[in-house]
Amino acid sequence: MILPVYLLGQPVLREEAEDITPDYPDLKQLIENMWETMYNSDGVGLAAPQIGKSIALIVIDGSPLADTFPECENFKMVLINPELEVIEDEDPVSRPEGCLSLPGVSENVKRHEHVRLRWLDENFQPHEEEFRGFASRIIQHEFDHLLGEVFTDHISPIRKQMIRNKLNNIAHGRVRCSYRTSAARKLK
Repeated sequence: MILPVYLLGQPVLREEAEDITPDYPDLKQLIENMWETMYNSDGVGLAAPQIGKSIALIVIDGSPLADTFPECENFKMVLINPELEVIEDEDPVSRPEGCLSLPGVSENVKRHEHVRLRWLDENFQPHEEEFRGFASRIIQHEFDHLLGEVFTDHISPIRKQMIRNKLNNIAHGRVRCSYRTSAARKLK
């Protein structure tokens, strides 16, 4: 089932997500719904807070970007209760980012391009791996949602001021999307 993507302004996007256990209700179905919602929205990642659930669950499929970013080939995973460590062995790189919860907004964000990730998969099997390049960026972007952050939290105050009207319009539901959304408040 395709779920609505929660837009900036929805309180759940500012909450810290809670870890889950294998007995989380209807988890398999929720993961399937998140995949379907992400693909329908042309996203490469989706965190549970973006569908209104403040839980530590992320789906990622970076493979559509593999032509430009080879490290994203076969980069498809479910992350449950992830733990992220940024490895600062190189200078941060600035690249444009967008987000399904902030439609029509794209801003350059500086991020380190090397991370170590520990997580549980959909069968609650533990994993640990290092990721680099754009794969690392996708992970950091989605992990931010579990902390109650969005990518515009990482841009300069001047840039935020310049896009303030866009962000306000999103929060008030005054935005057009090709996918289902849920705005914090709709104005007439």
